[in-house]
Amino acid sequence: MTYGELDQLAINTIRILAVDATSAANSGHPGAPMGMAPFSHVLFNKFMKFNPKNPSWANRDRFVLSNGHGCMLQYALLHLFGYDLTIDDLKTFRKLGSKTPGHPESTDTPGVEVTTGPLGQGFSNAVGLAIAQAHTAAVFNKPGYDLVDNYTYLYFGDGCAMEGISSEAASTAGHLRLGNLIAIYDDNHISIDGDTNCAFTEDVLKRFEAYGWHTLHVKDGDHDLEGIEKAIAEAKTVTDKPSVIKLTTTIGFGSKLEGTGGVHGNPLKADDAKNVKVKFGFDPEKSFDVPSRVYEAYGETASKGAAAEQEWKQLFAKYKGEYPKEAEDFSRRLDGRLPEGWEKHLPTYKSTDAAVASRKLSETVLTKLYPIIPELIGGSADLTGSNLTRAKEAIDFQPPSTKLGDYAGRYIRYGVREHAMAGIMNGLAAYGTIIPYGGTFLNFVSYAAGSVRLSALSHVRCIHVATHDSIGLGEDGPTHQPIETLAHFRALPNCMVWRPADGNEVSAAYYVALTSKQTPSIIALSRQNLPQLENSTIERAIKGGYVAVEAENADITLISTGSEVGICVDAVKYLKDNHNLVARVVSLPCWEVFDTQDREYRLSVIPDGIPVLSVEVMSTLGWEKYSHEQFGLNRFGASGPYKQVYEKFEFTPAGISKRAVATVGFWKEVKPIRSPINKAFIQLI
Repeated sequence: MTYGELDQLAINTIRILAVDATSAANSGHPGAPMGMAPFSHVLFNKFMKFNPKNPSWANRDRFVLSNGHGCMLQYALLHLFGYDLTIDDLKTFRKLGSKTPGHPESTDTPGVEVTTGPLGQGFSNAVGLAIAQAHTAAVFNKPGYDLVDNYTYLYFGDGCAMEGISSEAASTAGHLRLGNLIAIYDDNHISIDGDTNCAFTEDVLKRFEAYGWHTLHVKDGDHDLEGIEKAIAEAKTVTDKPSVIKLTTTIGFGSKLEGTGGVHGNPLKADDAKNVKVKFGFDPEKSFDVPSRVYEAYGETASKGAAAEQEWKQLFAKYKGEYPKEAEDFSRRLDGRLPEGWEKHLPTYKSTDAAVASRKLSETVLTKLYPIIPELIGGSADLTGSNLTRAKEAIDFQPPSTKLGDYAGRYIRYGVREHAMAGIMNGLAAYGTIIPYGGTFLNFVSYAAGSVRLSALSHVRCIHVATHDSIGLGEDGPTHQPIETLAHFRALPNCMVWRPADGNEVSAAYYVALTSKQTPSIIALSRQNLPQLENSTIERAIKGGYVAVEAENADITLISTGSEVGICVDAVKYLKDNHNLVARVVSLPCWEVFDTQDREYRLSVIPDGIPVLSVEVMSTLGWEKYSHEQFGLNRFGASGPYKQVYEKFEFTPAGISKRAVATVGFWKEVKPIRSPINKAFIQLI
């Protein structure tokens, strides 16, 4: 536990790199890296298990920087330890196309585990990583084979502590007694508005103690390296609780503005930067100057990590000989391969089968796949009986000591914590051995929007089971009936939004969601029963859109999703019997997938030459891409029995037909030049 001049040189090197990079970029946050450098030096050199030459080593310790604005701290560490991040990459901090973006992004920088930036997100990701480790260890570890024993280390600041998602996630972690999670709270008393006394005066450690965490305090985070090491070591001895170490630091340590908001989000002035370098023994005229002794010292740590991985590989080879089935399953998961033939277990339906709510159809899929895909781990935000997300044979993921389940369990009770659930799912997915799904009402996926956005940005496979998808909630009224939700998430890049109309479409949604390794999915599901469509198949539906009712010489195409597709099918007969109009029906369960099909296929589904009317009990925003006229709900819903609510807003065969007749009539007066699929047409008014 003896620290000397070389340790201080390394710490100051981290600080100077943060100063130089933010100065070169003329933007960024030097303060947190300068304050957290001592703790990071101790953590990474004395405790962290990692191999820079193989950032994806399965049993590495995970590091999460929830206060992601301080990312130059992480970039400096990654560079010094020898990850694929050069000094030139540090020089291009925040520059276009660089490997050092303004906040950590897992897809851009080797060694970055999760994408953080929006405060509190990394906190929830870390809880997900810790859950994933606990579960994976419970499934695969055997006597004499601690195949999975890594820790998750989390940095968070005052801003993260203020965010609600952190409270949700911390409460979850405390309940689950995740002793493999060690969080470090950078207690520097500064946020963008200045001293936190203006808005944040609670006792953070008492809050975490109430959550069930083990708490520690290092009062001098600027100098007390021995105290830092002792705190981390003590935290690792506590195996039945997550630990939080309150680290009191000076933001911007060494700067003329240290301890103030002036060093939080702005580069140091040129004279101040030089002053800091002189104070720390560096040449004030040089930038990005790393002493060779620091490279050598950090290289030794990296070599130990590489050796640790080799020992692990030898352990795994022995494990494979004794437990070949488990070893193959472990390797398969890490490779991202689904079990052979899993798709044969997806249920299929005929049009003569009974009408069933799509949330119930989803439950059937999950029940069928539960024994086939063991990495499929799910839960619900306190709506299990409504979301229907739990297989009957499932065991809850719970601390073994509680007798409510165990860590090998595959069903997570998230409680009323939608946002944390989605953030935790991102961490579960990032770990590499789990495919997470989570349930809530579609309207409350909006509560989780920040985390869903990061799912898409991070390219992780998360499945959001979003039931109660429309005004079909009926009596629950406008507060629970989603109107704008689908338009919001359909606008999100790299996110699939499914609204299936029957059983085959539900199976198709899960097929695509499970095979899309880098894309999250939202599957919007009905409470009310939906008929099985005559022309639906999994093969058709996985294209995102297909013809549900075809007709020669049709006068109009009705295009719809979910519960309204069946009503459109009924409207076909109504139009023929009452208006002598011939209609065809298109089901478009997933816009994003349909848009990836070739132009010939898309035109076969939505052909030129006839008008198109879209029908969906949601905002019409976005439907103009596919239809000339839109029948939707650009207002909030209403409370009452769901059939009466549908009738109120005229989502009935008669109501659809009325609008179809008007669309055909106007088409004859002002015929569009092109169909919507060609994206060049005269919009009907």
